[in-house]
Amino acid sequence: MNLSRRHFLRAAGAVSAGFLGLRSLLAAPGRARLDGYGELVADPKKVIDLPKGFSYRLLSAAGEGMSDGFKVPGLHDGMAAFPGPEGRTLLVRNHEVDVNKVKIGPFGAKNELFSKIDRSRLYDAGNGEIYGPGGTTNLVYDTRAGKLERHFLSLAGTIRNCAGGPTPWGSWITCEETVIRPGKNLQHEHGYCFEVPASAEIGLAAPVPLKAMGRFNHEAVAVDPGTGAVYETEDRSDGLFYRFLPDVPGQLARGGRLQALKLRGRDKADTSNQGKGEPIAPGAPLEAEWIDLDEVESPKDDLRKRGASKGAATFARGEGMWFGRGAVYFATTTGGRNKKGQIWRYRPGPEEAKPGEREKPGHLELFIEPNDSNLLENADNMTVTPWGDLLVCENGKAPDQLVGVTPEGKLYTLARNSYSKSELAGVTISPDASTVFVNIQEPGVTLAICGPWTK
Repeated sequence: MNLSRRHFLRAAGAVSAGFLGLRSLLAAPGRARLDGYGELVADPKKVIDLPKGFSYRLLSAAGEGMSDGFKVPGLHDGMAAFPGPEGRTLLVRNHEVDVNKVKIGPFGAKNELFSKIDRSRLYDAGNGEIYGPGGTTNLVYDTRAGKLERHFLSLAGTIRNCAGGPTPWGSWITCEETVIRPGKNLQHEHGYCFEVPASAEIGLAAPVPLKAMGRFNHEAVAVDPGTGAVYETEDRSDGLFYRFLPDVPGQLARGGRLQALKLRGRDKADTSNQGKGEPIAPGAPLEAEWIDLDEVESPKDDLRKRGASKGAATFARGEGMWFGRGAVYFATTTGGRNKKGQIWRYRPGPEEAKPGEREKPGHLELFIEPNDSNLLENADNMTVTPWGDLLVCENGKAPDQLVGVTPEGKLYTLARNSYSKSELAGVTISPDASTVFVNIQEPGVTLAICGPWTK
């Protein structure tokens, strides 16, 4: 059996703050990580190592021909699963392709398919040679038969679509992790969110930038189904944690109000726990305030700096995020004393986004801060499972793993990338809870994993 550098662990002692599930995991000999589903078995095909009793299928790899005649773009990233017709699962998947990598975009290595696209359906058609090569693809998967039925381009002309998040009304919000500006090659500002329907029908979504949600280095979003509020992370070392309050819940393109989180009593708090301010103890619920932001299209890329000047808290590279168990969970990839990452939990208050919010605020809690790469290294994309755990993609030193986190804050390994040195991304779960989907970002492939999830 091929055991990884992290198979036998220096385990972690738990420093409890008196709240179940909220603990800082610090390197301490003599305590093993949770067994979870058991030891990983080396995959003879060298794709992904899984516990005994689990299996996977490869689907929709970069460069393959799609059902609409275009190519599967590379750099598979954030993704979500939705219920489809007749028990199918619909996946909407991001592609983090930048302008310097148009060869792995949807139109072929020599741009030979570009003439076949209606340029009005691209957000940024550029100069015809350099264009927005990112975007999203939709996949229709027969979960019971284990068969990909079709896949197609669903948003085009955007750049570096990193993460995003599903909405309760059946769409995917995809986010550009860039603030590149127009010039001789590009026509439009970038750094926006876009909405993509979770559709089984071949076709491109209208490329409408959701400008009121802000222009910055977007990473992920999560929607609270109770209030319609949309939370957003920013992939910067001094990024903010945002909240967008739409004028009409569920209709994000109609505008709204963008805010940033401030910790009550901690002006301009640095949450990294790296000696730049008062440390944040795991498990201690901190009262939140929300600061209104202006000039949210931020032509100078200074939205986070203006928010911090008003007292907003800063986070060390906010990345993956998901709403579940009544809370918003999000990762800060280089947060923590040893820069190995943190996972936070924001619990909306009973008067969230209402006039009584100040008296009954939401609370931010440090859920886990491992400080040990043997436990979890640089958390990125994540999801909340139907059985209550988090599944978290690592984005650290190879080999990257898919790590489970129980509601009590205990960690276990579910999968290990043995295909490449790339990060894992886009973990999501089929509506029937039978299949976990995950991407290996480079060279770009989506996997469907089945196993005894109820074990």
